[in-house]
Amino acid sequence: MILIDRFLSDEQDPKAVEKVLGKLNDMLTTNEELIYLAVQKKPAVNLLPDCIVVSNKRIFYCEPANFGITMNFKDISWKSIKEVSFKEELFGSKFICVPQHGENIITEYIPKVQARKLYQAAYEQLELFKEAQKQAELNERRTPVAIDTPVTVIETEVSKKEEMEIPLYTASIPVEEPEDETTLRLRKLKTLYDKQLITQEEYEAKKADILDSF
Repeated sequence: MILIDRFLSDEQDPKAVEKVLGKLNDMLTTNEELIYLAVQKKPAVNLLPDCIVVSNKRIFYCEPANFGITMNFKDISWKSIKEVSFKEELFGSKFICVPQHGENIITEYIPKVQARKLYQAAYEQLELFKEAQKQAELNERRTPVAIDTPVTVIETEVSKKEEMEIPLYTASIPVEEPEDETTLRLRKLKTLYDKQLITQEEYEAKKADILDSF
C-alpha cells in the first residue's frame, strides 16, 4: 500500500494524489518504487489536473478522462528517454521529456516548486540508468585475460644424471569491482548539489534517505 502523505509535501492536490496513487498501486512492477508526484495547477479552472509520477523505472503520465470518471495512463521507461528539462513561466512551469524517438512530451502548469523537484527526481533516475547501462556494456565487452607465462626452468647441476626444475608462479591481476547502486546514487546526488539544482538541506535529507536504505 502506497502512503499518500509523502506525496503531499509541496501542496499537491490531495484528491488528485489519492486518485492517481490508487490506480498506480496495481501497476507497479517488482522492486518498482514511486519517488515523486507532481500535480498540474491550471490558472483558471483546475478541476481535472494531469499528474506526472517518477519511479525508479519510468515516468507515468496520468490524465483524467470522461469528466474525471476514468483516467488515462501512459508511461515511458528510462531506456526510451534521452533527457528531461523544465522551463519556468508566468503560470507555473513546463516539464519536458525528450524521448529517444518521437516528439517531446510537454506538460504545462506544473507549480514551480513541484517542477524543480520533479526534474531533480527524473534527472537523478535517468543518470543512474545511464550509468548502470554503461557499466553493463563494459562488463559485456570485458573478456577474460589469458596470461601465458612461460615456466622458467633453473638447471642445477646436482649430479651428472639429475636435473632440478623450479617453476615461477603466475601473478594474478586484480579486477576492478564495479560500483554498487548506493555509491552511484550518492555520486549523482552530489552532482545535483554541485550544479546548485538542490539546496544543502535537500542534499543532506536525500543523502540520509539513501544511506538509510543501504
